[in-house]
Formats: sequence, structure tokens, C-alpha cells
Amino acid sequence: MSKELNRMASPSGKDLGRSLSNIETAKSHGVERSRLRSIFIVVTCTAAMVVNISNTTSVSISLPTIEKDLVIEQEQLQWLVSAYTLSSGCLLLFCGRLADLYGRKKAFMVGTLFQIAFSLGCGFAQDGLTLAVLRGFQGIGGAATIPSALGILAHAFPPSKARSIAFATFAAGAPVGGAFGMIIGGVLTQLTSPHWRSIFYLAAATSGLIGISGLISFDADVPSAEHVKRVDWIGASLITVGLVLIIFVLGQGEIASDGWKTPYIIALLIVGIIMVGLFLAWEYKLERIVDDDPSRAVSMWTPPPLMRLSLWTRERGRMAVILVIAFLNWSAFIGWSFWVQLYYQNYLLLTPVETMIRFVPMFIVGCLCNFFVAMVVSKLPLVIFIVSGTLLTAAAAILFALIDPSVTYWAFGFPSTVLIVFGADFVYSSGTIFIAKTSLPHEHSVAGALFQTMTQIGTAFGLTISTIVFNTVVDKESAKLGVTVNSSGTNAPMSAQLVGYKDAQWTSAAFALMAALLAALFLRSVGIVGHKRVIRHVDSDQTMAVHAGSSEPPTPI
Repeated sequence: MSKELNRMASPSGKDLGRSLSNIETAKSHGVERSRLRSIFIVVTCTAAMVVNISNTTSVSISLPTIEKDLVIEQEQLQWLVSAYTLSSGCLLLFCGRLADLYGRKKAFMVGTLFQIAFSLGCGFAQDGLTLAVLRGFQGIGGAATIPSALGILAHAFPPSKARSIAFATFAAGAPVGGAFGMIIGGVLTQLTSPHWRSIFYLAAATSGLIGISGLISFDADVPSAEHVKRVDWIGASLITVGLVLIIFVLGQGEIASDGWKTPYIIALLIVGIIMVGLFLAWEYKLERIVDDDPSRAVSMWTPPPLMRLSLWTRERGRMAVILVIAFLNWSAFIGWSFWVQLYYQNYLLLTPVETMIRFVPMFIVGCLCNFFVAMVVSKLPLVIFIVSGTLLTAAAAILFALIDPSVTYWAFGFPSTVLIVFGADFVYSSGTIFIAKTSLPHEHSVAGALFQTMTQIGTAFGLTISTIVFNTVVDKESAKLGVTVNSSGTNAPMSAQLVGYKDAQWTSAAFALMAALLAALFLRSVGIVGHKRVIRHVDSDQTMAVHAGSSEPPTPI
């Protein structure tokens, strides 16, 4: 019995090819669906991504109005954005695992219900604390829907051009959602009578439509092929608490009473790092136990791991490289978005609508990038997309780092806004296709959740580092002018702020350039990740199992 279970265990190291052939055994669950229904699957998953990202950017552009309406202190204002990122980023792995085990459609529907309920709650909030708490619960919806959507797409579309189009379209939801959130947030905040509350009402209504569409169009959940369907609660607790503490510190460290020297900031950071370290050690132990003796997986103390550490080593470690590049690229992309928005509103003193108009090119270029990737991802190697995308992201940040406020928007602002989308779209679309192709059928949602987690941590890290740079530079430049900047920074000279904005953009450019260097060094031999034709006309779980049916190790991508 133990020998047979060993053959069914998930792969590790040199046994990857042999294990793949046994995980999905000749289980035919081919899916017949119309083209229209397939289109609705892609549109629904992409819309979920758009809503998830816009839930952050739409609130960001509305912060000045929310601050005045609810009388929120400046230093606490950021938590209206951070609470969502905190809960969604820290629960992605856990929710992804639940989706893989108990059904991606079910997890998607539960996440959508969270989005509807707590978006409405945010719209009716009467004080800052209530709004921040509700934003945290709203983020749980995002943590459930996004990894589920990635798993649904991977399951619904076999390796083919259709899969490339589906993933490219889904990936476009990230930059398009960012631009859409800024556009719709600016318009609703300034031009509607409920002002900032309208963005939450719209999010609830849109989530409702997404839920109805998913309920109708998504395929029924297919039972997981794993022999033991149990949750690693210890691992889930360790990584969730660890990420919560780390992301909290990244968001709070710069505004704490004594900054990064504040005792509770140091203590929480140390505890967070220890918790993540314990999680990695625990997952390593579980993976070794389950691989050596799969029968022990039935014990409540040794369940299958929440995340196999061997996942990072797939394709000779290139999976880890892709994840680090996603981390760095999102540090650059979100940092650019954050500081450009503040530059327009706080330095140029533009209204939300005037700011929104300057972000419109992001929406248009994001759609065009999606079309381009879908058409050529089966013809060009992965390294072309990653290197070109990250270099264009770096160029966008450099343009703003060199900006002259006295010249027209078309000289620096417009080309920067056009270029910034390429990195986000190219890295996300080609990266998720690579991950879907490399991960096993029963771990698509966990692998997607891991990718999304890295982008979320990258967001927090990029904003923290660039904020430290901004504040340090502003203090230094203000001191040269004989001004001591107060705690809120309201008395900083405009010239000092301009230098701070520029140096923050140099920081974003550095992140993108590091990502480009990693891609150039380690992804040169990856090859093409898209597919020109369907390998087999059944759903991708079965396709991948049959494709892996050889006793040979999988061919390098």
C-alpha cells in the first residue's frame, strides 16, 4: 500500500516526471462548451482581477476626500489602502490551497460574496476605523477570487493558443484595473453626490454581476486528484501571521512615533521573519515526510504541505526567478503609480478628474498589450517578454525622475504613462502562463496564489523603500533651505518635494532594472511558453497528466 501511495505522491526532484504520470490517471472529464461560454469564463475571471486591483487604486485617488469627510488623521489614512492589501496578500496561499482542495468555483463564489457584502459595508461606513476594518474583510474576497480564477482558467483551457489568450487577457486585468480604478475613482469622487462612497457601491454591483456570470459560465468543480485532501492548518497559521506582521511593519514603520527605531516595529518585524522561517521549515519537513512515506499524510500532524518548497525549484529554479521578478516588477509599477498620483495632486495641485485623465493612456495601452501578448506568446521566448517589459517599466520611471514640471504633459508624463504598462502586462501574462505550464494540475491555484503573493509583498516593499527615500530626501533638501519638516510634511518646500518625487522614481527604476538583469541572466534558455495548438481536446488537468505520462523527466520549457 505504501509503495502504491508513493507513486501517487506529488513530485519532488528527480521523480518529477514519473510522479506527474500518476497524479492524474486516465480520468476522462472532458468539457464540452460553446465558444460564447468560454469567452464568458475569460471575461468573468478578468473582471474579477480588474475589480481586485481597482479596489486599491480607486480608494487611493479618493483619500483626500475621505480624509475630509470622515476626519481621519493623516498618519492613519494609509490604512484605508493597506488594510485591503494586508488581508488579500496574506491569505492568498491559504485560499489558493482551499480552492485546489475543495473546488475553485466554490472558492470564487465565496470570495465574490465577501466582495459584495463588505463593499456595501464600506459604502455605509461612518468613521475611519470602521472603514479600515471593513476594507480588511473586503480584501479576503480578493484573496479567494484571484487564485481561484487562475486555477479555473488553467483547468478550463488546455495548453493551446486559447490558453495563451485567456491568460494574457486575465493578466491585462492588473494594469487595466489600476487605470480603471484611478479613472472611475476620480470621476465618481468628484462628480457624484455620494462622492467617495460611490466607488464602493460600484464595486459591490460589479462583483454581483461577476458572481452571476461565474455561476452560469464556470465548469463544475472537479474533485482534487490528491490522495489526502487535508489542510495544513499549522502552515497556514504560520505564513498568514508572518506575512501580516511583515506587511504591517512595512506600512507602519515609516510613520511610527520613532520611525524604524520604534520598539514595537522592531519586535513585530523580528517575529514576522521568525514566523515565515518556521513556515518554510515546517513545509520542508512535511514535504520530506509525505514523499518518504505518503501513508503518514493521514495523520493530523503531518498533512500534505500547504506549499511544497520544491515548487520554487521547478524548471531548474526558474520558477523562483519568475517569482522574484514579479516581486521586483510590482515594486516598480506600484511605486511609479503611487508617486505619480501624489505628484499630480500634491505638487501640481490637479483635481482628481484632471489626474484621472492623465492615466487614461494606461487603460488603452493595457488592452493593446493584452492583444499583442496573446498573438505572439506562442512565437517569442519568455525572456523577450520579461526583459523588454521590465526595461520599459524602468524607462517609464526614469522619465518621471527627469521630469520638468514647467513643460507640457506630452513631454514626460504621457510617454511615461504609456511605457509603464508594458512591464506589468508582459510579466504578469507570460509569468502566469509559465507557472500554469510548470505547476501540477492539482496545485494551479496555489501556484497562482504564490505568484500573486509575491506581487502583493512587492507592492508593500516597493512603497516602503521609495517612501523612505522620499522622506529622507525631502528632509535633507528642506534642511538646506533652513526648514525643519514637521511630522505630517505639510511645511516641506515645494522644491524639496520635487526632488523627493524624482528620487522615489529612481528607486522604482532600480527595482525594474534588477528584474531585467535577473531575466537576462537566468531565463535565456527557457524558450517559448505559449502554445500554437491544442495538445489534446480535453480540459487541461487531463491534458497535462497524459502529456506527462512518459517515464522521462519533463522536457525543459
